[in-house]
Amino acid sequence: MKTKTRYFVIASLLVLTVGLGTGLLAYLAGFSTNAFSGPGGPDELQFVPPDAALLAYADVHDVMTSELHGRLRAAIPFKQEGQHRLEEQTGINIERDIDRILIALVPRRDADASVPPAALVLARGRFDDVKIEALMREHGARVENYKGKRLIVGDLPQGESMLSLAFLEPGFVSVGNSNLVRSAVDLREGGASVKTNDEIMNMVRELGTANAWAVGRFDVIAKHANLPAEMGNKLPPVDWISASAQIDSSLRGVIRTQARNEEAANDLRDVVRGIMALARLQGASRPEFQKMLGSLELGGAANTVSVSFDVPAEVLESYAAVAATRL
Repeated sequence: MKTKTRYFVIASLLVLTVGLGTGLLAYLAGFSTNAFSGPGGPDELQFVPPDAALLAYADVHDVMTSELHGRLRAAIPFKQEGQHRLEEQTGINIERDIDRILIALVPRRDADASVPPAALVLARGRFDDVKIEALMREHGARVENYKGKRLIVGDLPQGESMLSLAFLEPGFVSVGNSNLVRSAVDLREGGASVKTNDEIMNMVRELGTANAWAVGRFDVIAKHANLPAEMGNKLPPVDWISASAQIDSSLRGVIRTQARNEEAANDLRDVVRGIMALARLQGASRPEFQKMLGSLELGGAANTVSVSFDVPAEVLESYAAVAATRL
């Protein structure tokens, strides 16, 4: 695949991933009540392999049409080049055409621990299959037939892997590592998926009905999010971490961790109490932050630690005003 096409495909994935919450979701990306097939999470999970290390899901339509998104969009002069380029190349308009999206990171088999996990993106919406295939083939991608599905295949930069795109159903596209896209095609007929992984699914079931969430293994997130080494060394051992948020007129959510044992959880609570106390001290002179700081609530039991929060729109707009001066 030519350099221009590589840029387009990867940029498109970044737009889909990062653009969902106008920067609010950052590294971690929900589902509305109508996105569930049952209490075990959204039905897109059936297309993810059982060894996934991170899952992130967002109800794009719900987030994009929220009052908070509208207020932040008005407050920050976001550059739209990435979204415009995606629409020009594929006809896909993120805000108009995509309803919801699932992102999964899966450790590469037989790969060194330092190698980043492979990524799979599953999106539901309204897509022009013929146009997408034609444009990608025009830029050097090739088409393969796999179990009755057309895979559009190209190279990732530095030859790290192969990137594929396949339409699993009308209005349902899978994009990412070619092995994972083929696996998603396989799982259309059933089989062991991430839904059979009790560890990660227990975390998913605790997320409720927020319209944005993410859950994953802490070691994978810490390693590949480039967290400062001193931070990781000082934290008590944590196995899993999740974040869920309801984005409407404000940003309400819960961050939950599953520590290695009860002693580690107690130590982590002490760390969180210290951070919360410092935040309240530093925010004492900022009235606009008082409501948010007052909403912070530490909870959890046994080896689970949770922090709930409620960030009013005006607080985020305040940050937005600062950010706008730096764009």
